[in-house]
Parts: sequence; structure tokens; C-alpha cells
Amino acid sequence: MNEADSQRLASELERLGLRQTADADSADVIVLNTCVVRQSAEDRAYGRLGQLKRLKEEHPDKVIGLMGCLVGVRDPLPLRQKFPFVDVFLPPSEPAPLVSFLADKGIEAEIRAEQARERANRDALQDGDLILPAHELGELVSAHVPIVYGCSHACTFCIIPFRRGIERSRSVGEIVQEVRSLAAQGVKEVTLLGQIVDRYGKDIEDGPDLAELLRVVHEVEGIERIRFLTSHPNWMTDNLLDAVAELPKVMEHIEVPVQAGSDAVLETMKRGYSNADYRRLVERIRDRIPNVAIHTDIIVGMPGESDEQFMETYTLLEDLKLDKAHIAMYSPRPHTVSQRRMDDDVSAEEKKRRLQMLDDLQQRVVSEINRQFLGQSVEILVESDHRGKWRGRTRQNKLVFFEDDSRDWRGELVDVEIVWTGPWSMQGRLPGAAKGIEPSLVKDDIIPLSSL
Repeated sequence: MNEADSQRLASELERLGLRQTADADSADVIVLNTCVVRQSAEDRAYGRLGQLKRLKEEHPDKVIGLMGCLVGVRDPLPLRQKFPFVDVFLPPSEPAPLVSFLADKGIEAEIRAEQARERANRDALQDGDLILPAHELGELVSAHVPIVYGCSHACTFCIIPFRRGIERSRSVGEIVQEVRSLAAQGVKEVTLLGQIVDRYGKDIEDGPDLAELLRVVHEVEGIERIRFLTSHPNWMTDNLLDAVAELPKVMEHIEVPVQAGSDAVLETMKRGYSNADYRRLVERIRDRIPNVAIHTDIIVGMPGESDEQFMETYTLLEDLKLDKAHIAMYSPRPHTVSQRRMDDDVSAEEKKRRLQMLDDLQQRVVSEINRQFLGQSVEILVESDHRGKWRGRTRQNKLVFFEDDSRDWRGELVDVEIVWTGPWSMQGRLPGAAKGIEPSLVKDDIIPLSSL
């Protein structure tokens, strides 16, 4: 969601004639987009703010903006008092405060001829379309499109409802317009986003649901693949699963967090389902969507979680053999029920031990799953050149690398033969490539987390 928000803001700033630079020292405007889902992310934001303070002291004319969940949707007065060097505070998904600030100050860079030529290549776009930043034009293959902002579910551990506000669905027309604008600029894949994406339209009387939206987006010319995340077990309907199964452009990739395997812990989290409910859901997904990949999220060390309760989570993952598990240690967040009413009574060492156990288990599980692809031909959408290899993803969102220097494969759908598999990625070979030469592997099958 933050990536989508940053993209939206960059689009608005380019409308003013500004251009992105990777060098903060040379920038006229610097925006720090923040995440506070976990304490470590919030700590990094504060550290970066300290660096920006020194930069602002050296260059007082620079405009500093603070955006995202650290700002939240409430009055940022405490932040203004703590960080007086910040010029503009932007709530999540709201670029307007910075745009208005720059307009009031008369900071509107003159659009250069080069930019005019770039925009001339996008004649199909209309006012209000999301215009990709110049550095992403022709480079971005996959983009995120928010369809529902905020969340009203309020799990006891989650800060999102407090920071991003209540659930708010965007209109079908607005979403489709954005998808069409992305397609016109070369994007081939869109991921529809929501904190609980399955609840799209639930806040609108007689509103559309996610299955209906998928069918509309499916008709957008130029878009080859559609994904959505993140789902919630309580809202994943058979109608939605049937849409995934029936629509060729919608990928067989479901992300549905379980968070814990213990019914007692799930009750503490206020998740609204049981271990048995989740197992039945996984069975239903696999029954309705052939070759589906299921991803989940896990939190270890929730207040009161005993070792026996943790082992219920371990057994759940061991039994279900899911394709990916995003695992995090519980971190108390301000204004959440768990922070206000529960003791963080699982030690940091124990949380790390439990996380490592699940990581080790999942590595074995995914290695076993991916090994089944060895020798198979799979279709991948090529996203980028990575360390001299082309990288792309299968329909099930599995990362695949292949080597070929004959052309630029970016944005192409390519069939490759899998010749090597590991837990986090696979290596492929183009049809007709020399079979006696194995492709060089990514060292130790280690891919930067930011790339996954």
C-alpha cells in the first residue's frame, strides 16, 4: 500500500514538472513515506527523520514531507511539535497537502522538452489518470492499485485502523480508470490492494464485491495478469474463488493470513475463526482453484501464547504445506487493544526461537513444493534484469530467473523450462537453449527480501 501511495504522490509531483532524483542532496522536495506496523519500521522512520533534520539545517530551502502511517489520519500536532523542520504532513494515500503546499509557495518546475516528449507518448491518458513517474515509464511491469483504504475489523494487535482510518472502497470507475492508465503506460500486471481486500464494496449499500470488480478489470486491454491481496478467512467467498478459477487473467495465487494455529490465540487476536475453519478454507480453495498457491501470515509471541499453543501453529503449517509464510514476531503497537490491555509476556529470545522454527519448517516445505516444478515448462511474466539474469514470476507468484542476452524480455510472457529449484527461487532455461550448460545460480539461493 505504501508503494502505491508513493507512486500516486510521484505522479502528482510530476504534474507540477518535478522529476525524481535518487540523491537527496540535490532534491528540492524530499518525502519520507512511513510504516509503523512493527516497532522496527517505526524506529527506522525516526532514524531517517534525524538525518533529514541535519539536511534541512544545511539546506533550509528544501521541502521536507512526512507521509504515511506515522502521520495517520488524526491531527498531526504532536508530530509538528516533535519535528518542526518538517514542512508538510501527509496522511496515508493523501498527496494533496504537499501539492497544495508547493503550489502556494510557487514551486512549479518548468516542464522540459524531454518530459513533454515523454508525455506525448501517453496521449491516451486523461485528466485524473495516474501518470507513472518518468523513471518508471517503460520499466514498471507490475503495479499496485489500492481498491479499499483503511480497515474496520480491528484485530487486537493491528495499528492499521488507527493509522489509516475506517474502511473506504473506491468506485469501480475510478479503479478501472487507473488500471487503464497503467496499461497505456506499459504495465502488464496489477495487484488490487486492501487491508482486507475481500471486503471491497462492503461499506457501500448494494455496492459491488471483489468478484464483480475482478470481472470488470479482466476486460481492460493490455493487462495480462491480475492479483489481489490481502484476504481474510471470514470474507473469502465461493463466489470470489469461482471468479479466480474462471478468469484467465486472474492468477492462481491467494494470500490469506491465518496469524496463529491456536484457537485461544486466535480469540485473543479477535480474528473470528478457528484452526478448523482455516483448514476447511484451504481445502475449499484447493478444491475450487487447480494449481493454486496459498500464502499466509503468522505472528509468533502474541501475549499469553504458550509453547503448546505455538506448536499448534507449527503443526498447522506442517500439515497444510503452504507456498509461502510471512512470519513476524509480535510487536506491541500504540493504541491497539493488545498494547493497552495485554502484557507482552513472551521474551524476545523466545519469539526469535519460534520464528526460526517456522522459518526452518517453511524452507523445507517450500523446497519440497518447488522441487515438483523441476523439468516442467512454466509461464513467467518477466519483470526486470537482476544481476545479469532476467527475473519474473509464475502465475503462482514463484520467482524464476533465466539467462539470455539476445533481447530485452521485460514485460513479456515467456515459457521457460525449470532446471533448478530452491526454497525461494527457481532457475529456468529458454526453449532451445544449450542443454549441456546449466545456468549459473543466484549465490546460495539468497535473494534480497526487498526483491521477493
